[in-house]
Amino acid sequence: MDHDTFVGQVQARARLSSRGAAETATRATLETLAERVPAPLADHLAAQLPMEIGEHLRRVAAAPDQPVTGIRMSRPEFFDRVSQRSGAEYPKAVHEARCVVEVVGEATQGALTDKVRKSMDDDLAGVLFAGSTGNT
Repeated sequence: MDHDTFVGQVQARARLSSRGAAETATRATLETLAERVPAPLADHLAAQLPMEIGEHLRRVAAAPDQPVTGIRMSRPEFFDRVSQRSGAEYPKAVHEARCVVEVVGEATQGALTDKVRKSMDDDLAGVLFAGSTGNT
């Protein structure tokens, strides 16, 4: 899947008014995901996404001021971070993040998406991956 297709899918599924809004939702979700999952997993996931999309995962995983990845965070904390990054209200941020993760699942190998899901507690994974219909 190329960058334009990825962003277009996020825009359509999240019912966003612009490609810029879809880019923002994608960046916010993937930067937060990169904080949550172990750095090697974020890097592997980034390698399977379009370069511009994968950079959102790599940037956080490799940031010198971000000494820890794989941070345990509750479901509300995860979506609060997405909301803060995107500027979307909490319920909208949840919806947008789920749409981004759904597109990520379709753009990557199913086994990798399963590893991402398994790296999270059940409460967060249950909400974030609800409705994912990709290769998982």
